[in-house]
Amino acid sequence: MRPPFDHVRTWIFDLDNTLYPAETDLFALIDERMGSYVADLMKVDLVEAREIQKAYYYQHGTTLMGLMLDHGVDPHHFLDYVHDIDMGRIVPCAVTASGLARLPGRKLIFTNGDVTYASRVLDKLGLGDQFEAIHDIHAMQYQPKPHAAAYAGLVESLGVDPATALFVDDLARNLKPAKQLGMTTVWMNNGSDGGTHDADHSFIDHEITALGDWLAALTQETAG
Repeated sequence: MRPPFDHVRTWIFDLDNTLYPAETDLFALIDERMGSYVADLMKVDLVEAREIQKAYYYQHGTTLMGLMLDHGVDPHHFLDYVHDIDMGRIVPCAVTASGLARLPGRKLIFTNGDVTYASRVLDKLGLGDQFEAIHDIHAMQYQPKPHAAAYAGLVESLGVDPATALFVDDLARNLKPAKQLGMTTVWMNNGSDGGTHDADHSFIDHEITALGDWLAALTQETAG
């Protein structure tokens, strides 16, 4: 790798809206499933269920955390239900795949989803064999990004040296704890819903709009 990335030994990627374009909008399908889950659980209509769902999201960082705290919901049951979606929207990108393959060092996934869902997405993208590990919401003890504990857990459990790690995420606010640990941060500014919330260039080292293009430019010298 050329400067300023020649120090990177561990490449950490968010999953949704980072490894595939935001316009794929898998979240719309997941969001619908969440609404149905809340409506069935609380015996309310879908309008009220959505209000509850979003209130939990803004208060706790995930709808799941609110449901666990207030209703004792089994996280595995919830995640299996909301992630039972059609993956047909996902289109593999050969440029992204080849760029990832050329990156030297470790490659990890850091996602507020779970391993089962993340694996399905990666397989659909043709990236199932590209990553060493997936640090998911279960590994985070249900404290999602951007909770500092999620990042500390990633570093400890996977033996990551923050000084030689780089983290890419489409939600700018998720980069702040990574930067505070000493990681190099890359903001995927691709139009994700909420992506610009709390964006501050004091904790954003690099800003990109398309992962495949960035990886191609980053690794072209290595490829040559």
